[in-house]
Amino acid sequence: MKTIVTGGAGFIGSHLVKKLVKLGRKVIVIDDFSSGSIENLNSLGIKKSKIEIRKIDLTNFKETKKALRGGNIIFHLAARVGGLTYLHSAEDAELLALTENLAIDANVFKACLENRVKKIIYTSSTAVYPYNKQKKLGTVFSEKDFQIDSYQLCFDPDGGYGLSKIMGEFQLNLIKKIEIGIARLFNIYGENEPIDQKAHAICDLAKKAIHYPKEKFIVWGNGNQTRDYLYVEDCVGALIKIEEKILHSSPLILNIGSGEATPIKEIAEKMILFSGKKIKPTFDLKKPVGPISRTADIEKAKTILNWQPKISLEGGLKRTFIWIQKKLND
Repeated sequence: MKTIVTGGAGFIGSHLVKKLVKLGRKVIVIDDFSSGSIENLNSLGIKKSKIEIRKIDLTNFKETKKALRGGNIIFHLAARVGGLTYLHSAEDAELLALTENLAIDANVFKACLENRVKKIIYTSSTAVYPYNKQKKLGTVFSEKDFQIDSYQLCFDPDGGYGLSKIMGEFQLNLIKKIEIGIARLFNIYGENEPIDQKAHAICDLAKKAIHYPKEKFIVWGNGNQTRDYLYVEDCVGALIKIEEKILHSSPLILNIGSGEATPIKEIAEKMILFSGKKIKPTFDLKKPVGPISRTADIEKAKTILNWQPKISLEGGLKRTFIWIQKKLND
């Protein structure tokens, strides 16, 4: 059976492709290479002979339908996404995140129906949860904190990206002929994560530590805001288990995270430690910080998937720091 990974040359997608190939799957990688790259695949040791690569613009339905033809299982990871720096770098960043993701998802889902695929595993986001609650320190979200009940939608997402993911989940809940799995990912990190303006906090802080003292080590906000960080290999393991567990009855919706809240200042301290430098962080209270707190309740995923994270935060951060350091020195 052929397995298709949209966004397969991207951060999480490349790791998923590696795992699927290792499992003996026939894998088709679909990507427009706007943020993904062949280098991501090569760096993980994925041989070109083991996969098929299709360069496709998923905002074009005709191309999308053709590209998805022959696939039995679709892992749909392709999306426009970025960290705080990216989202605040232009006034229309949130609008583009909404409109482009709506187009991508609609085309992929329609193509899946017309091509009669068997399963869709969709990467949603913590951004679907009520943003008002994300402003409170110590907030933990369970799947029940956002549910799609027929057409009675009441939501408060985190920006245009969060709204696009809500609409993606809503569309999937209307599909009756395909087995659906929805993974609400929290903060995934690791090798192949963007280190440009789309970088998230971990990569951004690692870069600052590596470049110090040429670059100031500035932490946005007071550093008390927390996130739920999950290493990418643990995320991939969960996605594959979701594929195994989904049934026809209704979409399987699960939080995928570590279940632990980590303050940004703790991440900063780890990056300073790994750098071996004496750095005193500067906290810029005028910079945007996004949500104050969001942590996953992962009990449902543990029970249904018989899964739990294996890589410690310390271990995952160390691997990521070493990768970024090497990347910047190449």
